[in-house]
Amino acid sequence: MARRKVAKKTAKKSTTKSAAPVLLSGGNPQIAKGYGDAPVQAYIAAMPEWKRDVGRRLDALITRTVPGVRKAVKWNSPLYGVEDQGWFLGIHVFAKYVKVAFFNGASLRPLPPGTSKQKHVRYLDIREDDEFDDAQIASWVKQASELPGERM
Repeated sequence: MARRKVAKKTAKKSTTKSAAPVLLSGGNPQIAKGYGDAPVQAYIAAMPEWKRDVGRRLDALITRTVPGVRKAVKWNSPLYGVEDQGWFLGIHVFAKYVKVAFFNGASLRPLPPGTSKQKHVRYLDIREDDEFDDAQIASWVKQASELPGERM
């Protein structure tokens, strides 16, 4: 009987802890690995301050642009992909910006502005006061979704 009570308290305690995700360095939410929309929405909800609005806009834009897009959270980052093609895009929160990684971005036109040590990857860093060019981002998302993605 005593064991049962202890188990209930432990379960209750861990449920309370998981209600508020930990923010890692730079404000990146620590979200458990998971597949589907729910973990991505949990990540976006945990993004701090203005970055949450950027996350919502990006997620809506990606979902509109690529019907049936696959979603997951891995390595504390939302990933977007196409069934049987792999992941084409990831998002990560840093202290002063939200980084959008196009995994095969060197094939996009025009090239996203941020370079990488990995020759195929290109980045778009979105800062608080940046203009958000929906049309350009949607074009990159559409192009990226049509290319072979990363298997992660």
